[in-house]
Amino acid sequence: MHSRHLADLRASEVAGRITGQAIFVLPVGAVEQHGDHLPLSTDLLIAESCAESVVAERGEELDLWLLPSLPYTKSNEHAWSAGTIWLGPQTMLALLDDIGRSIAATQGRKIVFVNGHGGNTALLNVACRELRLCHGLMTFLMHPSVPPDHGGAASADEEGMGIHSGKEETSMVLHLRPDLVDMNLATSNIPKWLGRNSQVRFGGEASFGWLSNDFGPSGVIGDPTGATAELGAELFTEAVRKLGEAMKEVASFELPVVGG
Repeated sequence: MHSRHLADLRASEVAGRITGQAIFVLPVGAVEQHGDHLPLSTDLLIAESCAESVVAERGEELDLWLLPSLPYTKSNEHAWSAGTIWLGPQTMLALLDDIGRSIAATQGRKIVFVNGHGGNTALLNVACRELRLCHGLMTFLMHPSVPPDHGGAASADEEGMGIHSGKEETSMVLHLRPDLVDMNLATSNIPKWLGRNSQVRFGGEASFGWLSNDFGPSGVIGDPTGATAELGAELFTEAVRKLGEAMKEVASFELPVVGG
């Protein structure tokens, strides 16, 4: 079976293999602090692994093409922690515009961002609209799992606060790369005071700006202590399944009027 990695193609193959039905899949990660127990690459690892798996499973069926991952993104909520590498919002938007302009030079007209870092979500939504307007692309944003602060399901034992380095994220890394995790260093940090609010809270109707060390020096927001590789395997399998179903809808998705 031919490779479904765009970067593996020779230039002479692009015109013949990248058709109008092609869907480009771009994993968007981050290199940022994830407490003492998880690697800086956590978000990149999860986004990349999920995207690679869905392209491997559904690539031939849906004409999916995996792009090289974007590792450095909008992570300045963790800028206080050495090792975090982050792009400013203007830089990231300019970078995404350049990628979109390059994709528009092929016959493909659809691009999906598979985003592993919640801090990118707002900016990626802006980029989706800009790429649609400026380059005529059809743009889509997906997540391996939508974090609670963006309206996703919240773990009951983390009181809806498991948004960074918590139980589910830690479980995913235990499944994917257990050699990078030190559970002896995992500590719980749940901002219970925030959970008492009904509106101004993670996932509430009134959002607020925050930095990860606003909730304590560990950089953790959640409780990773109950994480397991078994839970991580279940979460990963479900994430890939949902991404595959979403990609299927992307493949048949058309707007009533396609702009220029």
